[in-house]
Amino acid sequence: MTITFITGANKGLGRETARRLVEAGHTVLAGARDPEAGARAAAAVGARFVPIDVTDDASVAAAAADVAAHEGAIDVLVNNAGVHGPAGDPTGLTGADALGVFDVNLAGVVRTTSAFLPLLRRSADPVIINVSSGMGSLALTHDPARAESRVVAPLYTASKAALTMLTTQYAKAFPGIRVNAADPGYTATDLNGHSGPQTVTEGTDAIVGLATEEPGAGSGRFVARDGEIAWS
Repeated sequence: MTITFITGANKGLGRETARRLVEAGHTVLAGARDPEAGARAAAAVGARFVPIDVTDDASVAAAAADVAAHEGAIDVLVNNAGVHGPAGDPTGLTGADALGVFDVNLAGVVRTTSAFLPLLRRSADPVIINVSSGMGSLALTHDPARAESRVVAPLYTASKAALTMLTTQYAKAFPGIRVNAADPGYTATDLNGHSGPQTVTEGTDAIVGLATEEPGAGSGRFVARDGEIAWS
């Protein structure tokens, strides 16, 4: 039985990933910082709720300790929690704005991964999935045929570019763990005011695909629902 921990699992991509993986037979631990919303979402999809605020070292450590006490290990870590931050004209952006977005989208992944590594290393086939975005790709955001090229979201895009690089570095550093990034695509969620053309189920295809791959699948990849994306 595969044990999967998902951050930001109270809504959107995180909740749908949890639902689909429970349906696929995984034991799912749904992490969220809002205890009421997290508990409701976990109960609705058949997961166990674990409180976690990825911006808080003590909260992340407590979540890892909770899982260690109850499950003892995990097989898959899905770093899904993320924020969008300010969009449009960047004239008024502040350092605090930048730190807020990067604290969730990048530092939160570092905190959570570091805390859960001992639990992952107890698995026979450990997997880390970082939920990134094509918005962090230089190639996609410069391709006029792509929706990514028509969006101005400086901090979100920069944080996701950083996250894809972090993914490749972790893949090199942890040869015994499959570490990959997923691009959900432009999906209708709270993050974009439900403006995306994809359903939340379509948006989780890449994440679920990576979480359910057979042992020995590749590491250091950037995967969308229709295949791999070049690192650019």
